Amino acid sequence: MSTAQQVPDILSPEFAADPYPAYRVMRETAPLLWHEATKSYIVSRYEDVERVFKDKAGEFTTDNYAWQLEPVHGRTILQMSGREHAVRRALVAPAFRGSDLEQKFLPVIERNSRELIDVFRHKGSADLVDDYATRFPVNVIADMLGLDKADHPRFHRWYTAVIAFLGNLAGDPEVTAAGERTRVEFAEYMLPIIRERRENPGDDLLSVLCSAEVDGVRMSDEDIKAFCSLLLAAGGETTDKAIAGIFANLLAHPDQLAAVRADRSLIPRAFAETLRYTPPVHMIMRQSATEVTLSGGSIPAGATVTCLIGAANRDERRYADPDRFDIFREDLTTTTAFSAAADHLAFALGRHFCVGALLAKAEVEIGMNQLLDAMPDVRLADDFRPAEQGVFTRGVQSLPVRFTPVQG
Repeated sequence: MSTAQQVPDILSPEFAADPYPAYRVMRETAPLLWHEATKSYIVSRYEDVERVFKDKAGEFTTDNYAWQLEPVHGRTILQMSGREHAVRRALVAPAFRGSDLEQKFLPVIERNSRELIDVFRHKGSADLVDDYATRFPVNVIADMLGLDKADHPRFHRWYTAVIAFLGNLAGDPEVTAAGERTRVEFAEYMLPIIRERRENPGDDLLSVLCSAEVDGVRMSDEDIKAFCSLLLAAGGETTDKAIAGIFANLLAHPDQLAAVRADRSLIPRAFAETLRYTPPVHMIMRQSATEVTLSGGSIPAGATVTCLIGAANRDERRYADPDRFDIFREDLTTTTAFSAAADHLAFALGRHFCVGALLAKAEVEIGMNQLLDAMPDVRLADDFRPAEQGVFTRGVQSLPVRFTPVQG
């Protein structure tokens, strides 16, 4: 068992500026690390993070979400296990795959992407973070739920506060208070809408959730509110950072950008490699149900385990030349990259695999296609160097680009 003195602290400014060298040190010298400030065991190697997520032996739980998520979302599907989890997942999952996704929501995705691009397509310049990425997934989710997109500033403020709460590893009381305030505000906003949809259902996702039934079980108003809160935060923050990350990575590798522009079937490859190389979520926590032995030592029962996705996805034991962005790499399977059989860890794995993975894939494919059509010669603004920020979630904060507007 290693202690934090030997590696850069995950709460240090050096780590926040560039965590990847620290991840390498952890994998090599401290694959299991007790971190006193967060009272958690940090796990960094691919094989160990994969084992925690897949949890085939019932060694890990999501009991940590009682303190990590419940204060801002209420009790969500992520905390549930066994039949309760299976039934709730069966209630919500159909909307995010297959015919429901294709028939109901692809037009919603296409329309929301186009509306955002229409604002800047004739200008020859844009900030792909501010003008597009931070707006697109939240607008899609609001539209899917049948909420008023005019409330976008409120949604964005809420999910930003929730993500800050989740990533509040240093325990800042103001961040905690803002996150908890969001739960109250979101409930005051959503519960009347949920009650109204029960009375007058439409064909939106919120109405579907209100009427869905599995084995005689329906979701309560509180269940639905908590799921919508989770959907806005998880679906907004992650897809936002993924889209910005894909463009930042491709703009830094012009040959790969040219390949994607010429062959749009490469977009899922670019997305999968971005999820591996610069994942939007760098850390996911679990709780040990029993004593578990991993690389570097053992974890006692009842401990918080911080899984470093950002480190595991660059493990040299799993990927060749892991610090190189390469959409053509042969050790990442694109066909399974958006399923529970993925061989990267950005969506987690196992029974809590991200329910919105296919929605994210659809958003990225449609968004990338429309952006590349609108900006055929897209390039970074002069002398701009994208910089990632964040520890718990991480992504570029700004991405100003120039392009020649397409006529017609």
